[in-house]
Amino acid sequence: MTKASQAANRKTTIDPNEAAHFGALAADWWDPKGSSAMLHKLNPVRLGFIRRQIDLHFGSDETAMKPLAGRAALDAGCGAGLLCEPLARLGASVTGVDAAAENIAAAKAHAAQSGLSIDYRAGELSAQRLGQFDVVTSMEVIEHVTDPATFVGELAARLKPDGLMILSTPNRTAASKLFLIEAAERLGQVPRGTHDWDKFLTPEEVTALLADAGLEVIAMEGIAFSPLSGLHLSSNKALNYILAARQSGSV
Repeated sequence: MTKASQAANRKTTIDPNEAAHFGALAADWWDPKGSSAMLHKLNPVRLGFIRRQIDLHFGSDETAMKPLAGRAALDAGCGAGLLCEPLARLGASVTGVDAAAENIAAAKAHAAQSGLSIDYRAGELSAQRLGQFDVVTSMEVIEHVTDPATFVGELAARLKPDGLMILSTPNRTAASKLFLIEAAERLGQVPRGTHDWDKFLTPEEVTALLADAGLEVIAMEGIAFSPLSGLHLSSNKALNYILAARQSGSV
């Protein structure tokens, strides 16, 4: 058993209050004009980064419709499946795990309507009987768990030796406090209580957590906003950032 998997077996990472908050939004998750509207705007930006890293890491053709055919993907903290469904359409055999049973119910219903076969599970990631995956993703989740180090260890334990991990999270900066909490939540762009700025992690902190779990960051970009471009990938990581990682020393 690896150090990462031992850590995952010792501790839980779900915050019941966080699970209840997001579970209460489940029925509205797939409405692009509802409480998850910001996620619907964010998802295509994240997918652009994810697709590019998949092609670079696995050597797939950027024009291929299903670059993940024959590969397995895990989305930890999957919500109602906003990322799981695109990963399935890219050809992956997808497993989605979320803390809120309400989210998993909504995810299963939407996947059935979309004709997609996705293995959805509710509960603690460490409690799931899962193997290892070619791709492990976790979008805007690490800032909601009780123990980020243990959570990263759980993710690392489920990544194949030659696998690719993608994480995204808000940065802990004055700008993120102003725009993601003071502005976005107060103006109703994001449900109130979604974010706790003190739990945001800087790129340096996440990089260190990944290194402790035996992973190295191979790419990182900011997700910025401008009135003309909307949400977009950028060198500016002040609000939010997304990164790709692999096992240290792998080629």
